[in-house]
Amino acid sequence: MRLVFTVTLTNGRRFDVQPGETVLEAAQRAGIALPYSCRAGVCGSCKATLIEGHCHYPRNPPAALDARDRVRHAVLLCQAVPLDDLLVQAREVTSVEDIVRRQLEVQVSRKWLLAPDVIGLHLQPAAGDMRLNWLPGQYLDVLLDEGRRRPFSIANGPQADGTIELHVRHVAGGGFTSWVSEALQEGDRLRIEGPLGTFVPREDSERPMIFMAGGTGFAPVKAILEHFLALDTRRSIDLYWGARSAADLYLRAHAEQWAAMAHALRFHAVLSDPEQARLTGLRTGLVHEAVLEDHPDLSGHDVYMSGPPAMVDAGRKLFVDAGLPEDRLYFDSFEYAPDVLAQILAGRAGIAVEG
Repeated sequence: MRLVFTVTLTNGRRFDVQPGETVLEAAQRAGIALPYSCRAGVCGSCKATLIEGHCHYPRNPPAALDARDRVRHAVLLCQAVPLDDLLVQAREVTSVEDIVRRQLEVQVSRKWLLAPDVIGLHLQPAAGDMRLNWLPGQYLDVLLDEGRRRPFSIANGPQADGTIELHVRHVAGGGFTSWVSEALQEGDRLRIEGPLGTFVPREDSERPMIFMAGGTGFAPVKAILEHFLALDTRRSIDLYWGARSAADLYLRAHAEQWAAMAHALRFHAVLSDPEQARLTGLRTGLVHEAVLEDHPDLSGHDVYMSGPPAMVDAGRKLFVDAGLPEDRLYFDSFEYAPDVLAQILAGRAGIAVEG
């Protein structure tokens, strides 16, 4: 029985998939950068078109595929395990291919309060360790005991001194984020792995850009925007940041300063709580609805979005319906860590899981 299968991309590149390996894992091992974010089958970043062959999903169900995707023979590369040789049409993100993913020890050089439930962290390489290299918008994993990981977007681009900025929201009942909020001290050390993800700047376009962030989804958007502003881009930029309350727009003054300094950038703050919006005079509603109110035709834009799964899922569907080509929609969905998601899915299936 044949166990190793070959995946061929429509551009001619080929790689082998070992038994039990997903297409995404095999591509990464071969040095081919295919798009991905959550690695759990729920965000849809790694969606591709299966032209020939068959695959299955023995780990997590492909929750990000809807009926329309299935009709179009879409697959999720982060979960798809081949049953035979595959021919796949998939986007590549060649800009990240030469960046080495590695583990290193970092030290907390600064900890501060960004919002009542958001902690800012600056991490620097521990003495004797090389600094991490990454592209704006990528993320890293904090490595915990027993193989557990917690993903966090990097909120800045590469710095000469290696400083990494994170925005950590305290999640009620979240063991790690509670520890960061209550116990982590400046000088403490963490083990991280990165860079990860393909939510990075695309510079091969002159189209106007729309950035949409929800909550701490502002972190990678901040990094990418700062990159474009440093390039002194002439492209028109609309930044939409949605949250429940004004306090959740924890770097609002920063975004307003961008808009004041860069004539091509417009900032739109959107609050989902009508009372909060009334008290602050800010726009009310859901952030993706605000984008569509201002831009009912997205066919001429590039769109970057980052934030909660519900926001990203709504944007994925509605923005494409508004004329945005799917290959010009770049996103990063703030999903559960894979081990947490596995517990949730097991619970839904009626499988007993120890906490």
